[in-house]
Amino acid sequence: MSGAPRDLARFVRDNTRVSAPPHVPEIRLHLADEAVDLWHRTEAELEALGLPLPFWAFAWAGGQALARYLLDRPGTVAGRRVMVFAGGSGLEAIGAARAGAARVLATDIDPFALVAMRLNAEENGVAFEISDADLVGTSLDGFDLLLLGDVFYERPMADRVAAWARAEAAAGRTVLVGDPGRSYLPRQDLDALAEYRVPTPRALEDADVKRTVVWRVRA
Repeated sequence: MSGAPRDLARFVRDNTRVSAPPHVPEIRLHLADEAVDLWHRTEAELEALGLPLPFWAFAWAGGQALARYLLDRPGTVAGRRVMVFAGGSGLEAIGAARAGAARVLATDIDPFALVAMRLNAEENGVAFEISDADLVGTSLDGFDLLLLGDVFYERPMADRVAAWARAEAAAGRTVLVGDPGRSYLPRQDLDALAEYRVPTPRALEDADVKRTVVWRVRA
């Protein structure tokens, strides 16, 4: 993180506005007003620092679908221990916490995402654990459920995460995926649970509304 902005919370606040994702209006997040402007402005800044693009500043369709699913079906996570991979804005973690999860851990390798998750948790009056650990491939002993929101958009990561998801499902954990039809979704391993039409910014996606499915990884 050498050379990164010293006040990451200020950066997040200055480049976002607190608003509600369209498919989960009961949750409020620090989101980018102008998707392309923030994406390209921070891309140059963060590339020089060796840091990831600001995925944390957008409510991606897969995350919205997962959060909606949990809020509408709280029994899915109530009293259970939940791990959220690539937590981004914290949307899925907030949904799990609101639905009554006993424990929620959200991970992300982007230091800005870690700050955004903390700010968004405070905004919604919930608490959950936040970590920068890369847990892909490790056994999630102590957790009952793994959430994967919109993570199958790039081949190298998709292959790693798919193998991990299969292993965790085989170990008896529930693994839920929210996905709007990304290229590397491992459909052969999945059973569909629910389908949504999620409004999305045309600046980031190829349509104004994305058909988005919540899947369960087959054990």
